[in-house]
Amino acid sequence: MQMTDLRAIPGVSECDLTDEIVAQLPSSSPPAPWDARCTAVMWGGRAPRTAAAAAGRELVGDGKAVAVIGGFVSYSSTPVGQYHEVLGAVGVRNGRAVVGTVPFMAVDLPASLVGGRANWSLPKTLATFTGEPGSGDLLTADGNGWSVRARVRVIGPWLPAPMKGRIAQLWPDGIVRASNNTGKARMRPAIVKVEVRSTGSLGTWLTSGRHFGCVLDGGFTLDEARPL
Repeated sequence: MQMTDLRAIPGVSECDLTDEIVAQLPSSSPPAPWDARCTAVMWGGRAPRTAAAAAGRELVGDGKAVAVIGGFVSYSSTPVGQYHEVLGAVGVRNGRAVVGTVPFMAVDLPASLVGGRANWSLPKTLATFTGEPGSGDLLTADGNGWSVRARVRVIGPWLPAPMKGRIAQLWPDGIVRASNNTGKARMRPAIVKVEVRSTGSLGTWLTSGRHFGCVLDGGFTLDEARPL
Protein backbone atom coordinates (compact mmCIF):
# COMPACT_ATOMS: atom_id res chain seq x y z
CA MET A 1 0.00 0.00 0.00
CA GLN A 2 1.35 3.40 -0.96
CA MET A 3 1.83 6.12 1.67
CA THR A 4 -0.94 8.19 0.07
CA ASP A 5 -3.27 5.20 0.60
CA LEU A 6 -2.24 4.94 4.25
CA ARG A 7 -3.61 8.43 4.81
CA ALA A 8 -6.95 7.31 3.29
CA ILE A 9 -7.59 4.64 5.96
CA PRO A 10 -11.02 5.41 7.51
CA GLY A 11 -11.14 6.40 11.18
CA VAL A 12 -12.21 9.18 13.51
CA SER A 13 -10.65 12.61 13.08
CA GLU A 14 -8.28 12.05 16.02
CA CYS A 15 -6.46 9.50 13.84
CA ASP A 16 -5.77 11.83 10.90
CA LEU A 17 -2.12 11.78 9.84
CA THR A 18 -0.37 15.14 9.75
CA ASP A 19 2.56 15.87 7.44
CA GLU A 20 4.81 15.77 10.51
CA ILE A 21 3.69 12.22 11.33
CA VAL A 22 3.99 11.02 7.73
CA ALA A 23 7.58 12.31 7.62
CA GLN A 24 8.49 9.89 10.45
CA LEU A 25 7.09 6.75 8.82
CA PRO A 26 9.13 3.92 7.30
CA SER A 27 8.34 2.89 3.75
CA SER A 28 7.22 -0.63 4.70
CA SER A 29 6.36 -2.94 7.59
CA PRO A 30 6.22 -6.77 8.04
CA PRO A 31 3.13 -8.38 6.47
CA ALA A 32 0.40 -10.26 8.34
CA PRO A 33 0.07 -12.48 10.28
CA TRP A 34 1.62 -10.91 13.37
CA ASP A 35 2.40 -12.78 16.58
CA ALA A 36 2.48 -10.60 19.70
CA ARG A 37 2.84 -10.75 23.47
CA CYS A 38 1.43 -8.01 25.64
CA THR A 39 0.01 -6.77 28.90
CA ALA A 40 -3.11 -4.65 28.73
CA VAL A 41 -5.83 -2.82 30.61
CA MET A 42 -9.22 -3.12 28.91
CA TRP A 43 -12.63 -1.75 29.80
CA GLY A 44 -16.07 -1.80 28.24
CA GLY A 45 -19.71 -0.82 28.40
CA ARG A 46 -22.88 -0.33 26.43
CA ALA A 47 -22.52 1.69 23.25
CA PRO A 48 -23.98 5.21 23.23
CA ARG A 49 -25.82 6.29 20.08
CA THR A 50 -22.72 8.14 18.88
CA ALA A 51 -20.78 4.85 18.63
CA ALA A 52 -22.58 3.84 15.43
CA ALA A 53 -21.37 6.97 13.65
CA ALA A 54 -17.80 6.27 14.80
CA ALA A 55 -18.02 2.69 13.50
CA GLY A 56 -19.37 3.85 10.13
CA ARG A 57 -22.47 2.84 8.20
CA GLU A 58 -20.50 0.31 6.11
CA LEU A 59 -19.88 -1.71 9.29
CA VAL A 60 -23.15 -1.10 11.10
CA GLY A 61 -25.44 -1.64 8.09
CA ASP A 62 -28.90 -2.74 9.26
CA GLY A 63 -27.56 -3.71 12.68
CA LYS A 64 -26.52 -1.56 15.60
CA ALA A 65 -23.58 -0.76 17.84
CA VAL A 66 -23.94 -2.75 21.06
CA ALA A 67 -20.73 -2.15 23.00
CA VAL A 68 -17.65 0.04 23.24
CA ILE A 69 -14.28 -1.31 24.39
CA GLY A 70 -11.28 0.81 25.32
CA GLY A 71 -7.78 -0.23 26.20
CA PHE A 72 -4.14 0.50 26.89
CA VAL A 73 -1.71 -2.14 25.60
CA SER A 74 2.03 -2.59 26.12
CA TYR A 75 3.58 -4.97 23.59
CA SER A 76 6.73 -6.79 24.71
CA SER A 77 7.15 -8.75 21.47
CA THR A 78 5.91 -8.07 17.91
CA PRO A 79 7.42 -8.24 14.39
CA VAL A 80 8.32 -4.52 14.74
CA GLY A 81 9.51 -4.61 18.37
CA GLN A 82 8.10 -3.16 21.57
CA TYR A 83 5.52 -0.37 21.64
CA HIS A 84 2.51 1.08 23.46
CA GLU A 85 -1.03 1.42 22.16
CA VAL A 86 -4.37 2.97 23.09
CA LEU A 87 -7.59 2.02 21.32
CA GLY A 88 -11.33 2.46 21.09
CA ALA A 89 -13.37 -0.34 19.49
CA VAL A 90 -17.07 -0.75 18.76
CA GLY A 91 -18.93 -4.06 18.85
CA VAL A 92 -21.48 -4.18 16.01
CA ARG A 93 -24.37 -6.66 15.84
CA ASN A 94 -25.83 -7.74 12.53
CA GLY A 95 -28.22 -10.65 12.89
CA ARG A 96 -26.76 -13.09 15.41
CA ALA A 97 -23.16 -12.17 14.74
CA VAL A 98 -21.11 -9.57 16.61
CA VAL A 99 -17.93 -8.20 15.09
CA GLY A 100 -15.51 -5.61 16.43
CA THR A 101 -14.31 -2.59 14.50
CA VAL A 102 -11.66 -0.08 15.57
CA PRO A 103 -12.34 3.59 14.71
CA PHE A 104 -9.56 4.88 17.02
CA MET A 105 -6.04 3.61 17.67
CA ALA A 106 -2.71 5.27 18.49
CA VAL A 107 0.79 3.90 19.06
CA ASP A 108 4.26 5.25 19.84
CA LEU A 109 6.18 3.38 17.11
CA PRO A 110 6.05 4.52 13.45
CA ALA A 111 6.62 0.97 12.14
CA SER A 112 3.54 -0.21 14.05
CA LEU A 113 1.50 2.60 12.52
CA VAL A 114 2.49 1.52 9.01
CA GLY A 115 1.89 -2.17 9.79
CA GLY A 116 -1.54 -1.54 11.29
CA ARG A 117 -2.75 0.59 8.40
CA ALA A 118 -1.22 -1.51 5.61
CA ASN A 119 -2.16 -4.97 6.95
CA TRP A 120 -5.55 -4.41 8.60
CA SER A 121 -6.75 -0.86 7.75
CA LEU A 122 -6.43 0.05 11.42
CA PRO A 123 -6.40 3.88 11.66
CA LYS A 124 -3.27 4.14 13.79
CA THR A 125 -1.76 7.51 14.55
CA LEU A 126 1.15 8.51 16.81
CA ALA A 127 0.94 9.48 20.49
CA THR A 128 3.12 9.72 23.59
CA PHE A 129 2.52 7.36 26.52
CA THR A 130 3.33 7.04 30.21
CA GLY A 131 2.70 4.16 32.60
CA GLU A 132 2.56 0.39 32.15
CA PRO A 133 -0.58 -1.78 32.32
CA GLY A 134 -0.62 -3.97 35.42
CA SER A 135 1.83 -1.77 37.33
CA GLY A 136 -0.68 0.39 39.18
CA ASP A 137 0.63 3.45 37.31
CA LEU A 138 -1.62 6.15 35.90
CA LEU A 139 -1.82 5.30 32.20
CA THR A 140 -1.75 8.23 29.77
CA ALA A 141 -1.79 8.74 26.02
CA ASP A 142 -1.54 12.17 24.40
CA GLY A 143 -2.05 12.91 20.72
CA ASN A 144 -2.92 15.77 18.42
CA GLY A 145 -5.88 17.45 20.18
CA TRP A 146 -6.81 14.50 22.38
CA SER A 147 -5.79 12.60 25.52
CA VAL A 148 -6.84 9.42 27.33
CA ARG A 149 -6.14 8.69 31.02
CA ALA A 150 -6.86 5.50 32.96
CA ARG A 151 -6.31 4.43 36.56
CA VAL A 152 -6.91 0.80 37.48
CA ARG A 153 -8.10 -0.88 40.67
CA VAL A 154 -7.81 -4.68 40.55
CA ILE A 155 -10.74 -6.46 42.26
CA GLY A 156 -10.10 -10.17 41.65
CA PRO A 157 -7.55 -12.97 41.13
CA TRP A 158 -5.92 -14.13 37.91
CA LEU A 159 -8.24 -16.23 35.73
CA PRO A 160 -7.72 -17.98 32.37
CA ALA A 161 -8.91 -15.90 29.42
CA PRO A 162 -8.91 -17.45 25.93
CA MET A 163 -8.49 -14.76 23.28
CA LYS A 164 -10.69 -15.18 20.22
CA GLY A 165 -12.41 -12.58 18.09
CA ARG A 166 -12.82 -10.99 14.70
CA ILE A 167 -11.92 -7.44 13.68
CA ALA A 168 -13.59 -5.93 10.61
CA GLN A 169 -12.36 -2.71 9.00
CA LEU A 170 -13.39 -0.63 6.02
CA TRP A 171 -10.55 -0.25 3.50
CA PRO A 172 -9.87 2.69 1.16
CA ASP A 173 -11.20 0.63 -1.79
CA GLY A 174 -14.63 0.45 -0.11
CA ILE A 175 -14.37 -3.24 0.83
CA VAL A 176 -14.86 -4.44 4.41
CA ARG A 177 -12.23 -7.01 5.36
CA ALA A 178 -11.96 -9.02 8.57
CA SER A 179 -9.12 -10.71 10.44
CA ASN A 180 -9.16 -13.29 13.22
CA ASN A 181 -7.47 -12.76 16.57
CA THR A 182 -6.60 -15.96 18.48
CA GLY A 183 -4.44 -16.61 21.52
CA LYS A 184 -4.26 -17.33 25.23
CA ALA A 185 -4.11 -14.96 28.18
CA ARG A 186 -4.84 -14.60 31.85
CA MET A 187 -6.93 -11.79 33.32
CA ARG A 188 -7.73 -10.04 36.59
CA PRO A 189 -11.08 -8.22 36.93
CA ALA A 190 -10.70 -4.51 37.59
CA ILE A 191 -12.46 -1.18 37.87
CA VAL A 192 -11.00 1.34 35.43
CA LYS A 193 -11.46 5.08 35.92
CA VAL A 194 -11.16 6.72 32.50
CA GLU A 195 -10.83 10.32 31.39
CA VAL A 196 -11.09 11.16 27.69
CA ARG A 197 -10.58 14.66 26.33
CA SER A 198 -10.69 15.67 22.68
CA THR A 199 -11.39 18.57 20.38
CA GLY A 200 -13.16 16.01 18.18
CA SER A 201 -15.85 13.38 18.83
CA LEU A 202 -13.75 10.75 20.62
CA GLY A 203 -15.09 11.50 24.09
CA THR A 204 -18.71 11.21 22.95
CA TRP A 205 -18.44 7.43 22.42
CA LEU A 206 -15.24 6.37 24.24
CA THR A 207 -16.62 7.87 27.40
CA SER A 208 -15.07 9.08 30.64
CA GLY A 209 -16.12 7.53 33.95
CA ARG A 210 -15.80 4.31 35.93
CA HIS A 211 -15.97 1.14 33.86
CA PHE A 212 -15.75 -2.56 34.56
CA GLY A 213 -12.66 -4.03 32.94
CA CYS A 214 -9.62 -6.20 33.42
CA VAL A 215 -5.85 -6.48 33.36
CA LEU A 216 -4.68 -8.94 30.69
CA ASP A 217 -1.38 -10.75 30.15
CA GLY A 218 -0.85 -13.07 27.21
CA GLY A 219 -0.15 -13.57 23.53
CA PHE A 220 -2.10 -13.72 20.29
CA THR A 221 -1.91 -13.97 16.51
CA LEU A 222 -3.71 -11.53 14.20
CA ASP A 223 -4.05 -13.08 10.77
CA GLU A 224 -4.38 -11.63 7.28
CA ALA A 225 -7.45 -9.51 6.52
CA ARG A 226 -9.90 -11.02 4.03
CA PRO A 227 -13.22 -9.77 2.57
CA LEU A 228 -16.01 -10.20 5.10
